[in-house]
Amino acid sequence: MTVRVLWLGRRQYEPIHALQRALVDARVSGRVLDTVLLVEHEPVITLGRSSHPEHILASREVLAARGVDVVDTGRGGDVTYHGPGQLVGYPILDLKPDRCDVRRYVRSLAEVMILLSREHGVEAGVVDGRIGAWVDAANPKRWVEAAVAADLRKIGAIGVRISRWVTMHGFALNLAVDLTHFELIVPCGIRDRGVTSIRELVGSAPAVAEAALGASSALSRGLAMEIDPVLDLSDVPDLLPVLGL
Repeated sequence: MTVRVLWLGRRQYEPIHALQRALVDARVSGRVLDTVLLVEHEPVITLGRSSHPEHILASREVLAARGVDVVDTGRGGDVTYHGPGQLVGYPILDLKPDRCDVRRYVRSLAEVMILLSREHGVEAGVVDGRIGAWVDAANPKRWVEAAVAADLRKIGAIGVRISRWVTMHGFALNLAVDLTHFELIVPCGIRDRGVTSIRELVGSAPAVAEAALGASSALSRGLAMEIDPVLDLSDVPDLLPVLGL
């Protein structure tokens, strides 16, 4: 079975969160196949199950003035930010029977972001004890290991929820996101390392739509699954009928 991949365009967070929940229920009951949603969000701060209120550094009034929503989610992790210029991926995958390994799955999401970063001129890697994809900002075209990085920064975040071995939430890769919005929070609860983007590191980055529509190879290799070509649903207002929900 191949995995369908859908590019949804730029959308508010909460409707896509609801769409994920509907897809998870449908995947558990066998009504839909494995699916990956790719999306670019309007500015939003999301709170994971391990989030700390003090990790939001701005008041709700300041956030509202800057057009940043705040949403509680059921994913793992702390506080994070999504916004324009960031490619967000939500795999809805049934890991049964032979992929029931949370660490392996989280590592596969990091590998997807590592491969996507490489396609756009940045070498990324993983860091023991820390989730996500990381780079050496002092030498973004080379990755050896975190121990020798001169300026370790995070380029991609991961937060997942797995229910009955069906996955939800996923990854967020910074292409050309406004990095000043990360100053509104303590990203993923990490105070001692900064956040970066492909554009900051090498001077340019693809549009999110371009990266999403060309993501099949990285998804296939990172997830070790057969991936369909990305279907563009960015102009479809009502996604439920198209997805069979």
